[in-house]
Amino acid sequence: MTVKPDWLRVKAPQWERVGNVKEVLRDLALNTVCEEASCPNIGECFKAGTATFLIMGPACTRACPYCDIDFEKKPQALDPTEPERLAQAVHRMRLNHVVITSVNRDDLPDGGASQFVKCIAAVRKISPQTTIEVLIPDLCGNWNALEMILQAAPEVLNHNTETVPRLYRRVRPQGNYDRTLELLQQTRQIAPKTYTKSGIMVGLGETDAEIRQVMQDLRTADCDILTIGQYLQPSQKHLQVNEFVHPEQFAAWKVFGEEIGFLQVVSSPLTRSSYHAEQVRELMKRYPRNRG
Repeated sequence: MTVKPDWLRVKAPQWERVGNVKEVLRDLALNTVCEEASCPNIGECFKAGTATFLIMGPACTRACPYCDIDFEKKPQALDPTEPERLAQAVHRMRLNHVVITSVNRDDLPDGGASQFVKCIAAVRKISPQTTIEVLIPDLCGNWNALEMILQAAPEVLNHNTETVPRLYRRVRPQGNYDRTLELLQQTRQIAPKTYTKSGIMVGLGETDAEIRQVMQDLRTADCDILTIGQYLQPSQKHLQVNEFVHPEQFAAWKVFGEEIGFLQVVSSPLTRSSYHAEQVRELMKRYPRNRG
């Protein structure tokens, strides 16, 4: 495994704050992508008292070779108590902004959309001031399921692009680049006042020109927010890192993204889809959309 450069080293978390968050998660029997996907920012986020909740998991129906979420376990039936437990965690952690994501559930007719809706409703009921971001799978192109989620009115709809089209077959074999773009376009048409977001990981062999083309494609789909971060190999069985991209390149992509019209670009080696996601609240103040 390639040695990480200095700019990818993170400080060990302070256990006191991390432990408090873990206690809430364990007490309510909840999963987080922070833990299941081995996120490098877990210490910082748990210390800040935030987490990205992973619903309908932890077993995934897809086997993306970059991802550390388990795909070997058999997916379980949806838990009807999960939405209420998640809402209780949001309340106990006093979150101003919550990110709710999921594993892929291609075994379900609606891809799990109904569970997203229930989770949104449960959070709204006891934490009405908390803004909600959902990071969803592609739902196998089921736009009726997408509309179901959007009717629950999350403030942000996030769906990751992950990589450039040339690398999709190797990196995201069960995904589809055009379907990802269409999902974002459909979101804009169905819910024009919802903020849309997507993310890219780099260091898998893509070129600067390819990344810029993906950014242009996302803007054509009217995507509002973009995250760009360095891919890190979770284990020896996952895809190897092709390159550790220098922070200056991430800064250049941020400038380019802002020039072509993204409302926000978060671009750095340690950026992940939900990293500092609460900053969207400030963005919503700068670029308000009357949601009626």
